[in-house]
Amino acid sequence: MKLIDSLVQQAPGIAALRREIHSHPELCFEEVRTADLVARKLTEWGIPIHRGLGTTGVVGIVKNGTSDRAVGLRADMDALPVTELNTFAHASKIRGKMHACGHDGHTAMLLAAAQHLSKHRNFDGTVYLIFQPAEEGGGGAREMIKEGLFEQFPMEAVFGMHNWPGLKAGQFAVSPGPVMASSNQFHIVIRGKGGHAALPHTSIDPVPIGAEMVQAFQTILTRNMKPIDAGVISVTMFHAGEAPTVTPDNCELRGTVRTFTLEVLDLIEERMREIAHGVCAMHGAKCDFEFMRTYPPTINTEAEANFAREVMASVVGADNVLKQEPAMTAEDFSFMLQAKPGAYAFIGNGDGAHRDMHHGAGPCTLHNASYDFNDDLIPLGGSMWVQLAERFLASPRKAAA
Repeated sequence: MKLIDSLVQQAPGIAALRREIHSHPELCFEEVRTADLVARKLTEWGIPIHRGLGTTGVVGIVKNGTSDRAVGLRADMDALPVTELNTFAHASKIRGKMHACGHDGHTAMLLAAAQHLSKHRNFDGTVYLIFQPAEEGGGGAREMIKEGLFEQFPMEAVFGMHNWPGLKAGQFAVSPGPVMASSNQFHIVIRGKGGHAALPHTSIDPVPIGAEMVQAFQTILTRNMKPIDAGVISVTMFHAGEAPTVTPDNCELRGTVRTFTLEVLDLIEERMREIAHGVCAMHGAKCDFEFMRTYPPTINTEAEANFAREVMASVVGADNVLKQEPAMTAEDFSFMLQAKPGAYAFIGNGDGAHRDMHHGAGPCTLHNASYDFNDDLIPLGGSMWVQLAERFLASPRKAAA
C-alpha cells in the first residue's frame, strides 16, 4: 500500500475533526456547523472558498500553475435522522441525529487531501473540493448544480467516493456503467365505498383491491421487463380502516421503485399507473396515483471509471481494486454524473472490528445505529484523492465530442 507520508502524519488530526463532526450531526440543509468547520480549515490551509451553493455547500479552490484544466472531488456532509446506540466518546450528542452513513468520514478524507494539495501543489491546473449538503434525500447535488456549481467552477470531470462496510479496509471498488439505482416513490389512494363489514355487497371494499394491486405490480418485473433488466417495486405502507366492523372508504399504498436505467423506470411507472387505475375500475373504485422521481441512477462514464481504477491500483495494488457490483441503493451524485463525466467509487470500511467496546449492539452497516466510520481510511482515501487529482491534471486532455 502506497500512502503519502504527509497524509499518514496528519491523519490523527484529521481523525479528530472527523469525530468532532460525528458528535455534532446535522441533517440535510442544516449543515451550518459542519460547513463552518470545513470552511475554517480550508481557510487555515490557504485555500480560497465559496459558500452557500445548495444552502450550506462549501467549494474549495486549489490552483497551481497556468493550465486551465480542472477536476472536481466531492464529499457529502449530512447525517441521518437516527438515534445512535454507540456510547464511545465521539458518539452523537444530539438525540435523533447520527452520522450513520459515514459522511463525516467522507468529509474527513477530502479535508486530508485538501491539506496536502494546498501545501505541496504538485499539479498544473485547478482542483475543486466540493463539500456537498443534503445527500440523504434532499438532493443537495441537484441544488448546487441549479445554483451554478459547474458554471462557476468549470471542470472536465467530477469524482465521488463512499465507504462500503463488508468490503475490506485497504480495498476499493469501481466499474463503468450503473453502480447505484434510481430512487423513486409512489403514493396511491384507492377510493371505494365504506359500509358495514357484515354487508360487503353494499360496499366497494378498497382493501382487497389494494391487495390485488400489490400482487399485480410484481408482474411488471416478471412479465413486462426483459429478464436481464433489474428493478425493484416495494410496497412498504398499506393503510386502511379504523374499526373491525367497518369497511373503509379508502386504502392508501406507498412504496419505492428502484432501477438502473431510465428506460426501465419509464416502463415501470407507466405499467403501475395502468394497473392501479385498471384494478380499481374493474371493482368499481376510483384511484389517485402519484409517482415521484427522486434521484436518477448513478452511472459512471467508462473512461473516468477506468482512470480511477488505475489510480486506485497504484495505491493498493490491482488485486485490491474490485469490480463494483451495482447496488439498489441511490445516491444524488447521480445528478453530477448527468452533467459531467466522472465516476463514483467505493472504499472498504471493513467489518466493524475498528470500533471499540463502546459500540452499539448492531452491526457496522450503513444506516445502522451502531455504525461508525473507520478512521484508518483517512490517509488511504486522502492518498487516493491526491493522486487522482494530480494524475488527472497531468493526463492528456480528452478530445471534444
